[in-house]
Amino acid sequence: MRILITNDDGITAPGLKTLEAIAKDVAGPNGEVWIVAPAFEQSGVGHCISYTHPMLINKVSEQRYAVEGSPADCVLAGLHEVMKDNLPDLVLSGVNRGNNSAENTLYSGTIGAAMEAALQGLPAIALSQYYGPDNLSLEDPFEAAAQHGSEAVRRILAETPSETADYSLFYNVNFPPVPASAVKGIRLATQGRRPNTGFSTQPHDAPSGRRFLWIKGGDQRAICAAGTDAAVNLDGYISVTPMRADLTDHAIMDSLKGINS
Repeated sequence: MRILITNDDGITAPGLKTLEAIAKDVAGPNGEVWIVAPAFEQSGVGHCISYTHPMLINKVSEQRYAVEGSPADCVLAGLHEVMKDNLPDLVLSGVNRGNNSAENTLYSGTIGAAMEAALQGLPAIALSQYYGPDNLSLEDPFEAAAQHGSEAVRRILAETPSETADYSLFYNVNFPPVPASAVKGIRLATQGRRPNTGFSTQPHDAPSGRRFLWIKGGDQRAICAAGTDAAVNLDGYISVTPMRADLTDHAIMDSLKGINS
């Protein structure tokens, strides 16, 4: 198997090393793992692409490239430049430093890379490691992802049905904020919403008198509805959420028929 990996924390991020080990295990002894990742951190850029300016790509070493662009840019660079003559069988994104459960999903560059791969017609999985008091002090905070990542990827690939939908499936996987030994298993989960939680701004006045705003996150341990991604993560389970880039709310279409004229 040929696997392309990327992330949004940057090519030197420790989570990328974890993902590389996962990818090598999944690819097998005769497989290949190619890395095309952002030269600098790109957290929070979502599905952004560098549409209005070119991006520099640099070969760091064999099968390893750094791109001055977003995670989605990296996928495009990997598919249309680096691996254009022999495309990958799978795209993996992560392992993100911090969860991409619930509303975080909508901002995530890790998710954006997987979404772009799906739009390009390739199987794609985004992987993120939830942080919390039970794993922050570990020698390797990515321990749960490192020890359970390969199994999660294999199970997803084995269970994914063949389909020809306009918008292909991709997956959002989040590892719980616990040591690897405390992981209870894998749970299929819907995307949650942390109540009364969201991003905000925190002001800072520079010595020059100019005012700057930092983006501030919300409580990552707020309780979500049962069966949703963040809820099962906080209960010690790996969450697997199937997704598509189609943003249409199909369930409400019939209720809105009166809009038609």
